[in-house]
Amino acid sequence: MLEFIQLLKQRYQTILQQARLESVKTVYQQRIDQLLMAEAFLRKGALIDSTPLPPLQIAVVGPTQAGKSTLVNVLLQSGAAGVSPLAGYTVHPQGFCHRVRREDCSGLQRYFGRFQQLSPMQLTKERHDCFSLSDSASHSSLLPECVLWDTPDFDSIDSATYREGVIRTIALADVVVLVVSKEKYADQSVWDMMATLEALRQPTVICLNKLNEGSEALIVHSLQEKWQLARKDPFPDVVPLYYQKQSGLPVWPEAQQALLPRLAKQVSYKKHARYEQELLHYYWPQWLEPINHEHQALNDWHQLIEQMIKQALDNYQRDFLNHPHHYETFQIAMAELLTLLEIPGLASVLAGTRRALTWPVRQLMKLGRKKASLTETSHEVALLNQIAEHALLQMADKLRDKAEEHQQRLWWRDMSAVLRSRRPEMLTDFDGAVRHYHLTFQQDVESAAHRLYRKLQEQPLLLNSLRATRVTTDAAVIALALHTGGIGVHDLVIAPSLLTVTSLLAESAIGSYMRSVEADLKKNQLNQVKQALFIEALRDKLLPLPKQLSGLSHFNITPEQLQEAENHLKEKRHGLRLL
Repeated sequence: MLEFIQLLKQRYQTILQQARLESVKTVYQQRIDQLLMAEAFLRKGALIDSTPLPPLQIAVVGPTQAGKSTLVNVLLQSGAAGVSPLAGYTVHPQGFCHRVRREDCSGLQRYFGRFQQLSPMQLTKERHDCFSLSDSASHSSLLPECVLWDTPDFDSIDSATYREGVIRTIALADVVVLVVSKEKYADQSVWDMMATLEALRQPTVICLNKLNEGSEALIVHSLQEKWQLARKDPFPDVVPLYYQKQSGLPVWPEAQQALLPRLAKQVSYKKHARYEQELLHYYWPQWLEPINHEHQALNDWHQLIEQMIKQALDNYQRDFLNHPHHYETFQIAMAELLTLLEIPGLASVLAGTRRALTWPVRQLMKLGRKKASLTETSHEVALLNQIAEHALLQMADKLRDKAEEHQQRLWWRDMSAVLRSRRPEMLTDFDGAVRHYHLTFQQDVESAAHRLYRKLQEQPLLLNSLRATRVTTDAAVIALALHTGGIGVHDLVIAPSLLTVTSLLAESAIGSYMRSVEADLKKNQLNQVKQALFIEALRDKLLPLPKQLSGLSHFNITPEQLQEAENHLKEKRHGLRLL
């Protein structure tokens, strides 16, 4: 599951860079933040499962210039956190080990993943994929044993460059301390963040900073209203912070001295795995919305292909197999039959012709020239190529129509471009497949001729009558001419000799058998054309074309990948693997 969340986040980030509509950019950025949070929360689950158990984590979060770093110093009762009146001074997560050894925090580097742990002195504003962890020499009465985190703001214009570190730190926290000032507490960014964090089920404290005397009650009432609009859990404790001129720091109220140690005792990891599942289930439909749209377009693409294949087969049957003037295959079988007949008296009539032609015919057959000649003159070969070209042109028209009217316009537009670029190559490959099929299918044609000849041998009278008819001499010449390429396949359909022989056989005792052989040949021919050409050479080449869509504009997550992720979604935590 973690791998899929990372893949999904990466695809959102890539597509966001190409997005033009501001509405799309806003939605996609929100989902990226959610995915970052989910990834971090899964990593926290793996950290909880590790040995030894990590120390308690408390994160101080808030908008810009709310006084987060100042509050960290108040809680630590030291000046460990750097402060500045300038907005955006803190741009890295900075952890302070309070009564905790840094050696006990070794799992944090694994949790932060690609982020590098540096010392506070090594942190620079030019690099944001890092965090620091340092010891706090003080023993504050306001804190339990913990790692206290000072975090960057999440609402400034520049926060996009270091937002990932903020989200990772917040997801790590067992307790969240939200710091807002009287100027910032109503900002929508604050409540968007708090709404997002509800799924993490963290005990929370709101610190209301930079207060003036008498303003506390009104602001707290407003805070409660906004909390209830953003979240469904109970309104948390609010700590008012008044500025003290002597120290230059806000004062933590005496009545709230034990607040954070008390919240620390409420922290339990037993339900973390359940919270992971609930978080994923909550956001899953939103995250998968564009992927499901692509999959619907993919299903429509598959349906278009199936419709195209069906239409192509119908056209093939109508214009060739069932066409009374164009179907040539059985006529070739009849010509093959004539070469098998031993005709008394033929030697005296065609002795010279046989001596001149028999040896070349045998050699040409060995080389496959006979079959190649049949392919070059075959109406079937030309028709199949025409059907394929027409089918791809129709497919291109349908893609253009969908690109104009479909919800997934971009998907269909790009698919149209992919098909247009691949069509010449596909038609060339299809032509090669057609010629290969036609050559190999001549074995079936010859087999049909042998079946008829064996049946004729069971009927001596019929066999002799065929031999006795003068037309067989003409037929033999036609057969020999066919072998040498001297007659085209299309000529067989109207050759008088073949018409005569075919009529004699049809009216004879083996007429029904001949029709059965022809039906079997047609059936076999249809099956081979369907499988070798319309399925393997056309459909199977079209189906994977969506994989060639640019990963810069499309998610390109397959239904199989999604199904595997949804199967993991039903598993318990042991099904999650940490990279």
